[in-house]
Amino acid sequence: MPQNPEACRLYLITPDEIADLGAFASLLDEALAAGDVACVQLRLKGVEDAEIIKAAQTLMPICHKYDVAFFINDRADIAAEVDADGVHLGQDDGDVPTVRALLGHNKDIGVTCHDSLHLAYKAGEEGANYVAFGAFFPTDTKTTEHQPEVELLSVWDEVTEVPCVAIGGITPDNCGELAEAGAHFVAVCAGVWDHPEGPAAAVRAFNEALGLSS
Repeated sequence: MPQNPEACRLYLITPDEIADLGAFASLLDEALAAGDVACVQLRLKGVEDAEIIKAAQTLMPICHKYDVAFFINDRADIAAEVDADGVHLGQDDGDVPTVRALLGHNKDIGVTCHDSLHLAYKAGEEGANYVAFGAFFPTDTKTTEHQPEVELLSVWDEVTEVPCVAIGGITPDNCGELAEAGAHFVAVCAGVWDHPEGPAAAVRAFNEALGLSS
């Protein structure tokens, strides 16, 4: 994943459940063909490891076809098994040094830091490739316990070279505010997959809002 890109880019997260992997793979292909996406995070909840692995093996080649990085959520062991481009860690999903030893130095590690600069500094010092703050806006994707002020992005951008991802309730209408504040990436789930005109239209809308459209 590019470090400190000039423009804020889209960080796409899959739904928690994928009922029809083949149909979803087609949707993902259409979405990635529609515009610039920096990476895709596979975020499946409450499923067997084999299902995560199968989804990764199906979706990762689609991402790589469009030069899009592919991350696994939470599970560094599965990221290593499928040779994903990286892993995204929650605060309870392992520490960066241990995961780095598992994955090696050519993989990206991101860390959820909620609304805490302290957690972000710690992650950065331990070698995280990016940190994630949020939720900035109300979201139904997951339970929101932390809601940082947008200014947190500006503070982080001013004091460190480690890229930051903004997450939580982000839409084409509000992503520009986060990009202007200093977010390097905006992480989106429902804003793409539940878009009334479909995921491809959502990617185009985000690209336009972020100034990425050609």
